[in-house]
Amino acid sequence: MREHPSFLNKIAASQTVSAKPSHKKFAVISFVTFSLLFFVAIHSAIAAEVNPYTKNYKEQNTNNLKSINPNPDTKLLVSNHKDDDNISMLENGYDMIGSSGFSATEASPDLALQQGRAVKADTVLIYKKYESAKTASSQLQLIKEAAKKGEDIDPNDLVEEPTQHYFYASYWAKLPMPLFGVHIIKLRKGGNDSDETDAEQIHDLPGLKVIAAIKDSPAAKANIVRGDTLLKIGDVELTKPDDLFAAVKRYAGQTVPVQLQRNSGDVQVLVTLNSRK
Repeated sequence: MREHPSFLNKIAASQTVSAKPSHKKFAVISFVTFSLLFFVAIHSAIAAEVNPYTKNYKEQNTNNLKSINPNPDTKLLVSNHKDDDNISMLENGYDMIGSSGFSATEASPDLALQQGRAVKADTVLIYKKYESAKTASSQLQLIKEAAKKGEDIDPNDLVEEPTQHYFYASYWAKLPMPLFGVHIIKLRKGGNDSDETDAEQIHDLPGLKVIAAIKDSPAAKANIVRGDTLLKIGDVELTKPDDLFAAVKRYAGQTVPVQLQRNSGDVQVLVTLNSRK
């Protein structure tokens, strides 16, 4: 509005001098109002477009996870221990809604928080990792190596560039206490360590590996811990993840024996599952 003081003064003067309604005056005011609304809309659209955390956002799964808090007060945490953080979040009853990853010279943490609020996450974890940079020292090293080899140097390789980083953010929702309370994976064993292992040489290992036991859940109260391999719940053999879901649904609200493997030994515990609401 500062760029056009004389224009606004003319509008104010016309309102003072003229006692009669003026269609032209109202048309001008309407035009100014419309222009402001249009500017705000365009500015918001551009802001959303240039937010790299929004642009590179990917949902973690198709389960449409939602926090138990309808309007969570999104918290932002900066860390550099992603794998440990993921386990900690799972153990504390959170699950990942989605993530953003991209390369850039810089990205404000506030932009990650903005995206976290947009997806109604309880917690946003962000990480920053060095990728590359063309600095004076790296250029000097390049010149030395080229001189040893008697090679020419591409001028483009001597252009100094800002440091490049990889930014990653994960978005987490606090979930209701589950019936059982573990996060599991299905382990498989191949014939060798080659990336070209024949599919026929890959075998499923027995049971389901626990990667996290949710604190205060029925599983945690029965002393089921990360690293255990669940073999059987009640009468249900656990050979794939769907078997666990079926067993938990079947025995909801009941106390059942759970057979598992821990440190190459067989263990049996009793678990009292939560009831379905």
